[in-house]
Amino acid sequence: GDIDQAIKNMPDVPVKLLLSHDPSHFDDIVSIKHPDIDVTFSGHTHGMQFGIDTKYYKWSPVKYQYPEWADLYEENGQYLYVNRGFGYLGFPGRVGFLPEITVFELETA
Repeated sequence: GDIDQAIKNMPDVPVKLLLSHDPSHFDDIVSIKHPDIDVTFSGHTHGMQFGIDTKYYKWSPVKYQYPEWADLYEENGQYLYVNRGFGYLGFPGRVGFLPEITVFELETA
């Protein structure tokens, strides 16, 4: 997506949230050119529908293509949340990574 076009007429607001399908958009554009965006919500990777996810260890082969591929990340005060997705791509199943629907509750500070 063209983020410059998307925010062209956006008013100056205290908190900016971005929905961006691909988490690499955060590293490539958002964190570099748009430090005023507080949180980016993403998906796309589906955790490759395969991996190990325990309380102590998280791994999926998707990590070799996407450094941020599941859960919450922070860089210089900006946050990226990558959802593992509900559907699938290619293989109609999952091994070790259950589908995910995330609910965020936003509260005033």
